[in-house]
Amino acid sequence: MVAPAVSPDSAPDPSTESTAAPESTARSATPEERAPRWHVLVRLLVAAAAGVLLYLSGPPRVLWWLALIAFAVLGWMIRDRRARAGFGYSLCFGLGYLVPLLAWTGEFVGLVAWLPLAFAEALLVALSGAAISVVSVLRGWPVWAALLWVAGEALRSVFPFGGFPWGNIAFTQPEGVYLPLAAVAGTPLIAFAVTLTGFGLTALVRRLTHGERTARRLLTPVLAVLLPVAAAFGALPLVGTDANDGEATVALVQGNVPRAGLDFNAQRRAVLDNHVDRTVRLAEDVAAGREQQPDLVIWPENSSDIDPFRNPDARAGIDRAATAIGAPIAVGSVLVGDDGLPRNAILLWDPDRGPVSQYTKRQLQPFGETMPWRPFFRLFTSAVDRAGRFVPGDEPTVFDMGGDTGRARVGLATCYEVAFDGVVRESVEGANLLAVPTNNATFGYTEMTYQQLAMDRVRAVEHGREVAVAATSGVSAFVRPDGSISQRTGLFTDAALVERVPLRSTTTLSDRLGSSPEWVLTILGLGALAAAVVVRRRRAST
Repeated sequence: MVAPAVSPDSAPDPSTESTAAPESTARSATPEERAPRWHVLVRLLVAAAAGVLLYLSGPPRVLWWLALIAFAVLGWMIRDRRARAGFGYSLCFGLGYLVPLLAWTGEFVGLVAWLPLAFAEALLVALSGAAISVVSVLRGWPVWAALLWVAGEALRSVFPFGGFPWGNIAFTQPEGVYLPLAAVAGTPLIAFAVTLTGFGLTALVRRLTHGERTARRLLTPVLAVLLPVAAAFGALPLVGTDANDGEATVALVQGNVPRAGLDFNAQRRAVLDNHVDRTVRLAEDVAAGREQQPDLVIWPENSSDIDPFRNPDARAGIDRAATAIGAPIAVGSVLVGDDGLPRNAILLWDPDRGPVSQYTKRQLQPFGETMPWRPFFRLFTSAVDRAGRFVPGDEPTVFDMGGDTGRARVGLATCYEVAFDGVVRESVEGANLLAVPTNNATFGYTEMTYQQLAMDRVRAVEHGREVAVAATSGVSAFVRPDGSISQRTGLFTDAALVERVPLRSTTTLSDRLGSSPEWVLTILGLGALAAAVVVRRRRAST
């Protein structure tokens, strides 16, 4: 990272400059302006280290509280700075967070995806940081700063490349005290609570170190730290786990792949055979009384990359598995349309009637299923042509898959889709169980699968549903409606999980509110930004 030509600290904030002397009077350099250049480099490194702390707060580690420290440090770095200083420090913070977080994206098309994507996302984080620096002149600035962080996440959820919300703060918190807030207003409220606590810590420490230790001066930062935590505990009664729409016995089949890595797609037949064979073995266990008879079975995304409508052998294999287990199977398949282009689909396969319904993935993964700006990126590497040319679906689908004491109506969010608030919200409408078929084999032993499982846990609480995660090579899991995991598999092993799960039709407050909390928080943050700009200009003109 090259230090800017003008130090972020070298230009004092207009809100902190003395206005006692006339403009024509020369002023002495401030201590910050006299500071050696290496001080700036240290600050940049500290900001990047805070971003690394935010990365370390997420899965597979159980260090959720590091996120609070990360935002406290960021707040310390950009409080009372000019916008460009806030931009520079926040850019380093974003890089410290996103470069390691998104390392898995490089497994498929190399550095051309990983580093540009991380840098683009970090630039958007830097915009939020610049805005936060501006509003830090306002009273109660931790509130406005947290609102602007939510506004930044809203932007990153739609831009670039159709949005990339993978780094949303809520997904670092499946083990944290803030998780129940998902049932109130989804991921934006968790982000607001975490950042408000962190920035509140900044304000509290600043006042203590400046000798402002009266109850009146400490009240606001103390409330900023404690109220989000209190709200999270207050939301606990809204997290339901009861089976208010019956129960169903669900099987997750993880057939595994012959080898990890980029040649996964060359192993299509072996992957399909693995899932057929593992389902048949499960049927044998059921017949021997070693396992419960499932009411429905979930196979992973890409479990049949061979189109069963075009390949009789693939169709016969799936038929054999469904007949053996005696239950409908949700089969992840790649279908080829009349235009010759592939669709990432989930087929509802009935043991008697064969395929009876279909869901086509709507939110496709850039740099994997699609390649944004393909001609441009091809200038740097031919690896871009490893990415697919998939065609997205256009509507959610709920599978009616039977059940024991109730009918399982299964909503579907395929792999990458689980990161998107709106896509999952649409998927659970009319569903009493959420299935997440996923394929992480391409990404090997990276942290991608654990990051995605954290999202599944947040979605379980947000929508009050059991989440059944079926992965080709792991991690497959049953996630309870309170976000806890009842069963899970390891990576790159074949397995079958069977569990009696609750079916729930309760609509959470988060579902009823929809996207409105994010809009309200964003508008409030932008309003505060506009007010802060006016305040700064008035101070600068006096």
